[in-house]
Amino acid sequence: MLKQLQHLVRLSLLGLALVSCSKEDMQPNASVQQISTVSKVANASASRDNNLALGNPSSAGASYSNYLIQKTQYAMSYNNYRGTPNWISWHLSSAWVGSTPRQDDFRADNTLPSNFNKVQSSDYTGSGFDRGHNCPSADRTGSVADNSATFLMSNMIPQAPNNNQKTWAGLENYCRALIDQGNELYVIMGSYGKGGDGTNGYKETLAGGSVTVPNRVWKVVVVLPVGTSDVSRITSSTRVIAIDTPNSNSVNTSWGSYRTTVDAIEAKTGYNLLSNVPATIQNAIEAKVDNGPTQ
Repeated sequence: MLKQLQHLVRLSLLGLALVSCSKEDMQPNASVQQISTVSKVANASASRDNNLALGNPSSAGASYSNYLIQKTQYAMSYNNYRGTPNWISWHLSSAWVGSTPRQDDFRADNTLPSNFNKVQSSDYTGSGFDRGHNCPSADRTGSVADNSATFLMSNMIPQAPNNNQKTWAGLENYCRALIDQGNELYVIMGSYGKGGDGTNGYKETLAGGSVTVPNRVWKVVVVLPVGTSDVSRITSSTRVIAIDTPNSNSVNTSWGSYRTTVDAIEAKTGYNLLSNVPATIQNAIEAKVDNGPTQ
């Protein structure tokens, strides 16, 4: 009888141990949960997001000097008096990039109001300045329509060739390298002032005064890992690259040497560049000069 009782006790204890082990196996530990989270982030799909997600920097609307244009590929404030955009804003991720070749179909933007001056490609001919893209051709290669939209003259500024082909090309290539690394970007580019130095010397205007040559060219780049709810993911530690270059053919070819703060660009232009970002975070990220890699 005693042996039977001992046998029953051993069976009961063994059953309890098995139940306990089973429950532990069903609960993932912290390490497993962290790996799962990392996996979800790594597998996030790049998408085409709102080009004005970070805000309308100049509260652009219907005025001749601050006319809001929203295309599928980018958004802008256009200045009819200058014949150039004040700024252009666009989202960049791998979802925007494909294999479409460069269209090179520079042309007037006939979607502008009928009483606006329609800048022609020929207005830049022989000027000593490039037809400098704001939103780059290589940022919009997902389709012929996307790439062709970047060749509208409303997307151009008279840009010194070395500034366009070297300094800015380097930054544009770096931005695309960032998306290849699993990031998505919000980019705002603009220009201000009057008078630049091209291959034919200093000029203030082209085409009989209808196109203003800017004195300075700037860009702000907000870098985020691919994800959703982008504005809410911007923190005080988010990388923000801001540069402000002279529109000159003697410009330094290293864009990193022109890094500045968003605050400094806002002071020069009067814009509120990241207006949809909470004020406390704006204050932190707009006061920093980026010191990250440049290639």
